[in-house]
Amino acid sequence: MTGRDNELWQQSWRDDEIAFHQLAVNPHLVKFWPNFRLTVEDRVFVPLCGKSLDLLWLAKQGHKVIGVELSPLAVRAFFRENKLQPTRRKVGKFTLWEHGRIGILCGDFFKLTAADLGDISVVFDRASLTALPDDIRGDYIAQLRRILPASCRMLLLTTEEPDEDETQGQPFAVADEIASLYTSAFDIELSHVESFFESDPDPAISQPVRVEQKVYFLTPKSDPSLV
Repeated sequence: MTGRDNELWQQSWRDDEIAFHQLAVNPHLVKFWPNFRLTVEDRVFVPLCGKSLDLLWLAKQGHKVIGVELSPLAVRAFFRENKLQPTRRKVGKFTLWEHGRIGILCGDFFKLTAADLGDISVVFDRASLTALPDDIRGDYIAQLRRILPASCRMLLLTTEEPDEDETQGQPFAVADEIASLYTSAFDIELSHVESFFESDPDPAISQPVRVEQKVYFLTPKSDPSLV
């Protein structure tokens, strides 16, 4: 992210403007996670995790869960609201907050290294891609590929606006972008599509907007030269 993007994200937490935060565990995570057939030894990475309750659910499945989050307010809120007493220590350019099977690296995702992260089996991307400005999504994918093992799989959740409903400037129509960003290194399987209407946050737009929530499974291609 740019410095401006980072500051906007930090400001949203300072102002408590976090409507994006889900108040329950993501139901698509609960439904589709068993498809990975993981063991308790498998470690899970959750990029741009905020204070997501999904971290708790993943840890309850027996996994070691590592998140990364820019805002210390979000990290502190996660542990406080869930009545957890974390330890804190420096890891590279990050502060690692840790309790039990859950660790959150507090700092800039784009400064994360493979050594900071350790061995990861699966990434759970719960709409981080679609939350980012479209001009840095390519950088986000490139960073993931730098810091993750070549064998790492992904569960990718997106919120997309169907082509026929596109309106000015809305960053949700990303199906083609998914293919362009991931297809060189991953086989992409669209496993689920759920369509619904929601109110636009812009009060000037009175009509509900139809959006689609999609669940993708990404599996690395066998040719290591593509990773």
